[in-house]
Amino acid sequence: MRSGKSGRLVRWRGSARLLVTATVAVACVGFAAPGAQAATSLKAASTGDTVRSLLAQWGDKTADSKAKNSSGKNDASLDPGSLASITTAIGARSAWALKDARGKAITGAGVTVAVLDSGVDNSVTGLNAAGKVVYGPDLSMEVNAPALRNEDTYGHGTFMAGIIAAKDTVTTDASGQPQPRSDATQLGVAPDAKLLAVKLGATDGSTDVSQVIAALDWVVQHKNDNGMNIRVVNLSYGTDSVQAYQRDPLTAAAENAWKHGIVVVASGGNEGTTTGSLTDPATDPYVIAVGASTANNDKSAWANPTPATFSQVGTAARHVDLVAPGTSLVSLRSVGSYIDVNHPEGLVAGDTTGRLFRGSGTSQAAAVVTGAAALLLQAFPALTPDEVKYALMTGTTSMSGAVIARGSGELYVPGALAVAGQITGVIAPALNNTQRAALKQTWASAAGTGSLDAARGGNYLVDPVTGAQLSGEKDIQGQPWNGATWAKASTAGTAWTGGTWNGARWSGNAWANGTWSNDSWSGARWSGARWSDASWTGARWSGARWSGAAWQ
Repeated sequence: MRSGKSGRLVRWRGSARLLVTATVAVACVGFAAPGAQAATSLKAASTGDTVRSLLAQWGDKTADSKAKNSSGKNDASLDPGSLASITTAIGARSAWALKDARGKAITGAGVTVAVLDSGVDNSVTGLNAAGKVVYGPDLSMEVNAPALRNEDTYGHGTFMAGIIAAKDTVTTDASGQPQPRSDATQLGVAPDAKLLAVKLGATDGSTDVSQVIAALDWVVQHKNDNGMNIRVVNLSYGTDSVQAYQRDPLTAAAENAWKHGIVVVASGGNEGTTTGSLTDPATDPYVIAVGASTANNDKSAWANPTPATFSQVGTAARHVDLVAPGTSLVSLRSVGSYIDVNHPEGLVAGDTTGRLFRGSGTSQAAAVVTGAAALLLQAFPALTPDEVKYALMTGTTSMSGAVIARGSGELYVPGALAVAGQITGVIAPALNNTQRAALKQTWASAAGTGSLDAARGGNYLVDPVTGAQLSGEKDIQGQPWNGATWAKASTAGTAWTGGTWNGARWSGNAWANGTWSNDSWSGARWSGARWSDASWTGARWSGARWSGAAWQ
């Protein structure tokens, strides 16, 4: 466990600035105190900020080489990006050895994480336990192809799900703490968290902002269905929107989930210093914006990481809140997916199991932080999203680099747990009610009354049959967009009525055998044709992904 320094001051848009200090203990197990770090300012992005993103990088020959043993096989204990290395570096494995108020190991048990992505492949070992993955509505363009519904045809979502909550078959002690036989056992940051998969991306990752907004609204309205306890949403992507967050509908949807008690974790983007801004919805100051750190392919260097050069740098007004490992991470492979087929360089050299894939990006870093949030919420379920964010930021360890690149520092789970314990009064010195109330963020709210088209960031989906472009104030089903009307319904938690959203049918109306029922799209799409007139199986949307922004 890395040692931290006491005395962290995090500047906060609230009614007070709080100093959290002390070395603390819970359940007779010592926590390291939060590490010291220079103050970081949390403010809103300006209207003129531009946001861009790059495709995630798959594979890393140097990391592959470092990870090989004398027999030329991948050895997770040598691999700087293995799940074993990453969960050790951020202190997640130390957290697993601690116990919550019920005496259960802190592994994410009882917390559901919504993964709004390209789907999650529940046939993959590590994600295939009964009840591990629950499927919400398939809101992707592949919903009209029954064989592809809820299938991760792109591969991105499965990779992120593995980082968040992979769990191979493993022996546990009486408290539920995993006892892996070796580092080759795949365990994500929160291995006992449940995953809600809401598919948005098609085979090549393509989707529209309106689908993401619809998904966020659906999660808000169904967060406690069927015994679920959705406390965290992972958004490992972003758009190039130049719209102020106060008007942008995507940031408004993310912020609305936050204000309904759901922690929203968003990747900051992958264009380094070239843009001077974060991607949307990470531009919203309420949500947790995550940058990526690197150990430069040296496992021991995770003790002193630095911001990755590709990790998007914001401004003094709005930058990433913290960073987490995001370089050359190894996670689960979705065999036959678009990424798997088109990026063979991502296959981990020397992997005799054929299960593993390697990638870099703030997507990966966001997934790491998402898992950490699930651990905090199992340990201290009364935490609000604002308090989770404060604990994660205040509990970080110090690192070099500009504040606009690293935020408050490197994610460190034991430090965050220590701060969370002080917030909730479990650990001394406990915060009093006045101090705890001061942790409520007071940024200007995102109204969502701006342009849906502007939220797309200037890049658009293209109908592969007609060449028609999805642009203007209409959603992917061709329905007109009225921001004020949508925002009112979204805030009230009434944007969905059964399977209908924004005046069109998107899905079925209810749960069936543990999966949300799906229905084909039959209304007119933006090109004037009808969804039922074409087969979308294997469609390539002219290379458009997330309205031009990348899966980061």
